[in-house]
Amino acid sequence: MTTSPVAMTESLAAYVDQLWDAVVTVDEHAAVRGVFDAVDAGVPPEDVLLDIIAPVQQRVGEHWAANKMTVAQEHAATAINDRVIAALAHHRPPAATAERGRITVACVDGEWHALPARLLAEVLRLRGWQVDFLGAQVPAPHLIAHLHQTGPQAVALSSSIATRLPTAHAAITACQAAGVPVLVGGAAFGPDGRYARLLGADAWAPDARTAADFLSRGMPHTRAPALGHQPVDDLPHLSDQEYSLVARTAPQLVKETLAQLEERFPALRDYSDRQRQHTAEDLAHITDFLATALYTDDDELFTGFLTWTGAILTTRGVPAHSLHPTLDALAAQLTDFPRARRIIGHARRTLDAGPDADTETGTDADTETGTDAGPGSIGSDTGPGSDISPGHPLWITF
Repeated sequence: MTTSPVAMTESLAAYVDQLWDAVVTVDEHAAVRGVFDAVDAGVPPEDVLLDIIAPVQQRVGEHWAANKMTVAQEHAATAINDRVIAALAHHRPPAATAERGRITVACVDGEWHALPARLLAEVLRLRGWQVDFLGAQVPAPHLIAHLHQTGPQAVALSSSIATRLPTAHAAITACQAAGVPVLVGGAAFGPDGRYARLLGADAWAPDARTAADFLSRGMPHTRAPALGHQPVDDLPHLSDQEYSLVARTAPQLVKETLAQLEERFPALRDYSDRQRQHTAEDLAHITDFLATALYTDDDELFTGFLTWTGAILTTRGVPAHSLHPTLDALAAQLTDFPRARRIIGHARRTLDAGPDADTETGTDADTETGTDAGPGSIGSDTGPGSDISPGHPLWITF
């Protein structure tokens, strides 16, 4: 007798709720016991990974974004899910031997969100692949050395944070130069894989199942880049040097932006050292995303981050238009950077048109004066502090 799709869906939902209760109460034993119960009840291990554990991790990110979970609670929940995955791998080892071939799975350098890649690695093992899971933050030279030593059929690179795209580009090119095709995934590459195509990856997958299905059909042969290949060969807009200059001077941009905000809003001078540190970190994230938008020449990358940040601020009692003075300060420092000003202007107009817009005092990045709205509580004890960092698992896509 087979289980109906409705019954299976209800069963999975019950296991999701059970695992959720365990992770929010930081009960690792209950979490492990719950997924073991699911497998023993007949739920395929791949479904446990992708239809129980992954949705719980997604919910963790959503609760953090809604200010219903602290950073520490989010980290604890993620750590439990990671250990649950490890326990599951040994509870019912794959029945099939690794006959399909060898795959390397890794996060790009600077990407510390390893759980999506870990899920993919476990799914591939279940499907009969020999998997070398290298974990988070893998420097490209070490990745390439591993590829030369092991000779995999393909490498799967994961990144959740868009600011890692320049690093991902270098890793993709290096892997292809070693003769290994590259499959990429993760939120950093966009919901439609646009940045995977832009950076020349051989393939992109929106999730672990799709990635595993694609690999089972066989990766295309990669084309080694020409000797002396440079990023500008793929991205001609980099020839204007705006990305390089903004990335190189980011610390100075942050310092000057903070100084301008203090000049405009004297109350910031009374911030504690901790508040100032958090404010500087928040400004650094904004500057990093601006640099990445210059690298990809995509206005929406920066605007999307600012819109997301505005929503995060709003849930923490800080109006989204508190970002306006920061954008004004950045634009004032980048008068000779037309692409940067275009990107900032697009983000500014989008924020002005949003539900939290202050249309009477709003300005475009190309004007000399900004709004009188202060920077809210960015960096303060009542604001998000460094919590606007996009380093949280809002997405569980590979």
